[in-house]
Amino acid sequence: MTATVPAASMRVAVVTGGGGAIGSAIVQALQATGHHAVVLDRGSDADVAVDLSDEQSTRRAAINVLERFGRCDVLVHAAGAFDQATLADLDATTWRHVQAVNVEAPLWLAQAFTPGMAERGFGRIIFVTSDTLWDPPAPMLLPYIGSKGALVGIMRTLARALGPDGIAVTAVAPGLTDTPGSRTVNTEAQFDAVVEQQALKRRLTPADTADTVAFLASDAAAALTGQALCVDGGLVLR
Repeated sequence: MTATVPAASMRVAVVTGGGGAIGSAIVQALQATGHHAVVLDRGSDADVAVDLSDEQSTRRAAINVLERFGRCDVLVHAAGAFDQATLADLDATTWRHVQAVNVEAPLWLAQAFTPGMAERGFGRIIFVTSDTLWDPPAPMLLPYIGSKGALVGIMRTLARALGPDGIAVTAVAPGLTDTPGSRTVNTEAQFDAVVEQQALKRRLTPADTADTVAFLASDAAAALTGQALCVDGGLVLR
């Protein structure tokens, strides 16, 4: 992937889930805007291999990043566990796995990376959440939507706490996006039905989310923090 040591002038962007469809699009968008992107993922082709459901693995990955790449200027949490269960079916193992990956992992990474961001007076933390937080489509998404709600609360809290150090914390909430994974659980008719509900009548692509993340990571977004941007074609209006 991108394991070479970055130039001193390049900002280092760490992307969890960077091997997935949306994650890899984010990596490409950040690289196109001058960042040195570091992929944290489970796959063997990741720059730093990590099991985000395990606290110690996540903390070791953060140390690995700092030792190999020197710093993290931008943290993008794009990884996500999507285990499903209704209230009646939910068990502690399912709930805790989703929260560990979706909520706890970015906290441990932020703990490791924000001291350096504060020392340099610049940082960006961007959480990829979901517009399902505002428009839940199905009861079995309870663990997933619960985790995304927690991320938005954390984002707002960290925006206030870290702002004085020059660190902006935001979130991007995609709608139903055309990826290999989403095509395994959604029919063409379901995609079309969602598009029909959107203000903008087109299917969403990973680039839609990726370009928004790249904007939030840039100096052009210097006045933005504590905000969750719905990138869903106008399905959710807030």
